[in-house]
Amino acid sequence: MPDSPMAPPPAMRLRVDSGAISDNWRTLDAMSGTARAAAAVKADAYGVGIDRAMPTLLDAGCRDFYVAHWCEVAGAIRHAAPENVAVLHGPITQADCEYARQTGVRPVLNSLAQVGLWQSTGGGPCDLMVDSGMNRLGLRPDELGDPALAGLEVITFMSHLACADEDSAMNGRQRDLFASLLAAVPHRRASLANSAGIALGAGFQHDLTRPGVALYGGVVRSELVGKIRPVVGLEAALIQVRTVPAGETVGYGAAFTAQRDTRVGIVSLGYADGYLRCWSDVGVFRSGNAPLPVLGRVSMDMTAIDLSSAPDLAEGDWVSAEYDLPTAAQRSGLTQYELLTVLGPRLRA
Repeated sequence: MPDSPMAPPPAMRLRVDSGAISDNWRTLDAMSGTARAAAAVKADAYGVGIDRAMPTLLDAGCRDFYVAHWCEVAGAIRHAAPENVAVLHGPITQADCEYARQTGVRPVLNSLAQVGLWQSTGGGPCDLMVDSGMNRLGLRPDELGDPALAGLEVITFMSHLACADEDSAMNGRQRDLFASLLAAVPHRRASLANSAGIALGAGFQHDLTRPGVALYGGVVRSELVGKIRPVVGLEAALIQVRTVPAGETVGYGAAFTAQRDTRVGIVSLGYADGYLRCWSDVGVFRSGNAPLPVLGRVSMDMTAIDLSSAPDLAEGDWVSAEYDLPTAAQRSGLTQYELLTVLGPRLRA
């Protein structure tokens, strides 16, 4: 059987600055004071790619990693020691518990039902989430005295901030409630702060912080401006260049009408790749310093751009999308988290 031919490189790509990931983790670790910074690598490292992000984070000094789903465990333990990986959603079936023990990763227990399931199947090291006001995952504070928790081997006692990216009174309420609960359950370390929570100061940092979006270039509080480096960039090749006569339209819905003869480029990037329709008539690509505005609606696999400011561009040339996360969030209406996690698998191929 002859070998299958190797496919040519794709005409779109995600540019990832690994050095920026390293610098961002070191910055967040330093901002964490006496605490150590972990790394959230769920959702394929927020769309950056776990196989890109985790080796970089390990080289930078990170040793603790959090995924959300059990299906993400295999990707994480390709790189990190299993005992340093925890699964945020916890076990809901006996099979989840068996998988945790077979792989050596820790479940984060989020309810008395999960505590009972973990204990009844053999127990062992785990993390324990308490709800300090978000009403999403976690035991309620009044459940921490339940006999089911007796003998639980809690590595990390944790909670999650709901409004850390805002100057909200809720931050202080959650900080104070979490501090009041620390004596309720024996544990090795405590953890409250996410990326934004790190910037709130020592009262939020405890023993372990859990940054996520800021590792990958998200700037979620003003204290992080100038400290967090951009990580990702979107690039695509021009697959066709054409002149659209004045009065003719471009794309689905005929949403753009040329007011003059316009040189238009079609790039091989669209909403299937995470460059969503919210960028229609809003997004901008660049060739060097030349702006190349998006014309009309973004399609599944293609986007039309105005080449008027870069007359020398030709088919096969590459252009870059403006995708600075804080600015892109303001322009698109998406959050910085969404801008990262919607990035499609073709970009990470």
